[in-house]
Parts: sequence; C-alpha cells; structure tokens
Amino acid sequence: MTVEIVLLAMVALFVGLRLYAVLGRRTGHEQQPVTRPEAVPTAEPAAPVADVTPERSEGTGLAFEDRAAAGIRAIISADPSFDVARFVEGAKAAYRMILEAFWKGDEEELSYLVGDDVRASFAEAFAARKAAGHRLENRLIGIERALIVDAELRGAEASITVRFEADIAAVTRDEAGEMVAGSLTDAVSTNDIWTFRRTLGSGDPNWLLVETDEG
Repeated sequence: MTVEIVLLAMVALFVGLRLYAVLGRRTGHEQQPVTRPEAVPTAEPAAPVADVTPERSEGTGLAFEDRAAAGIRAIISADPSFDVARFVEGAKAAYRMILEAFWKGDEEELSYLVGDDVRASFAEAFAARKAAGHRLENRLIGIERALIVDAELRGAEASITVRFEADIAAVTRDEAGEMVAGSLTDAVSTNDIWTFRRTLGSGDPNWLLVETDEG
C-alpha cells in the first residue's frame, strides 16, 4: 500500500509540473526575453511600469500586438518574473499538446491543460465522434506564427489571448478504417484564437486554456 501511495504521489507531481514546464520555464528554444524597462525611482508607493512596445524576435515576427501592450504591462507589474517571449514559446508547446490530446480523445491529458468550459466542449466533441464511429489521424505540420493579440489583468487573474497560424493535415476514418474526410498529403491552414488564464501569486503555476475560437 505504501509503495502505491508513493507512486501515485510521483505521478501527480509529474503531471502538475508538466504545464509549468511548458508555460512557466525556459525550454532551451525560447526567444530572447522582451526587455523590461528599468523601474523609475519615485516616492509613490507603487510606481507604474514604463511602456512596453512590441518587439521582434528573429524568425517569429512580433511577439504581441499594440492593443495587448497595456495588459502585458499590467501583468509584468504584478508579476515581474513574467516573460513575453518565454510565454509565447510555451503557448506554442501547449497548442501542440492540447491538439494532439484532443485528436486522440485523451480526456485525462486534457484535464490538466484546459479549463472547465473547454473540457466540457471537448467532451461533447468526443461523444459525437464516438457516436459516428470516427477517429482522427490529424497531424500538426507546423506553427507558422503565434502572436499575442490581447492581454488583461483583473484583480489577480491574468488572461492572455494568442492567435496561432498553423498547418494541419486532417484525416477522419470510420470504424472500418476507411477515410471519410481529409487528405494524407494536403495540409490545411488554420487560424485559432486561444485564451489562457492564470491567477498570479497562486500556488498553481499553470496557465489553462479557457476559451477557443477561430480567427
């Protein structure tokens, strides 16, 4: 019994840290951090963070749009450790992980990556897929671009919206394994708008996917 408890604890720890590794830590492949301006000395109790401007990272273009600057500035003010470029790289990794789990119908994997509303929507899609006797053989060919299009801080709750431009090869098969939709050779360009949310200062470092849309 003791061994089983230890193993379960190890599994829970691994899963809890997985998304933190994706969205909250460096991977070795991230862009250079967006430079934060130095704090301006002031007698006021809470000095405002200086303006944040969209910066370019080689090979990826802008990290965020102008309209997201105020929200990003507020998030950095509340959490100085927040790094825009690192977040974008983590969001791209999360995008791949969530899509692959959705295509496989892996509800357990998704439960650690998405919020309640998204989880419910995915569950409906799984049920419809099962009723139709379909299975997906989709593949993410590549992410052409990931851009923060909006950011907001309400109290301690931070929300960041990212637009992903990606190429996906999508194939749907029936119970007999026959292809009923899609193509094995032609990739489809997609534009997904995903919103991630996290409570700053909480013990949970994870950013969860809370909303999806098409751009």
